Amino acid sequence: MDNIVIRSGDSGDVDTLLGFFDEAVGWLVARGSSKQWGTEPWSRVPKRVERVKGMAADPGLRVAVVGGEPAGALIVSEEHDPHVPPVDERELYIRLLITSRRFAGRRVGGRLIEYALDEARRRGISLVRVDCWAGGDGDLQRYYESHGFEPTVRFTVGDWVGQVLEQRVG
Repeated sequence: MDNIVIRSGDSGDVDTLLGFFDEAVGWLVARGSSKQWGTEPWSRVPKRVERVKGMAADPGLRVAVVGGEPAGALIVSEEHDPHVPPVDERELYIRLLITSRRFAGRRVGGRLIEYALDEARRRGISLVRVDCWAGGDGDLQRYYESHGFEPTVRFTVGDWVGQVLEQRVG
């Protein structure tokens, strides 16, 4: 899908991100995967709204736009999330990858992953990592594997089980 434009995000994207999370929660609940992010829309949970405000202010935020409409978001950082085991080398970490359900099947997530891999190359970084929920039917982990990531370490945060995946870029 060549008509995906990726722009820098900013604090004005809070409502867009909350919309993506709310759509995702509804979709996950409908699939029987409420253990990933719960059943309550993020826009109704003050703690999560604050978290999303932080995401919108992150300098690594990128927003995918299709036909003038926000279609997905990505946050990359050279710092991994605190719940993830560190590595002994420089890395680019995908801290967020989310797409609007309205654009499902249009390769928005794939394009954002490509952006992250290209960004790692631009920075001279050879390791890209991401983590995801490892529960449910395993579809999310398989999605990242289909984009060239390999599973490395499992971790838990409370009763939430996650999987770290990595990909080498040249």
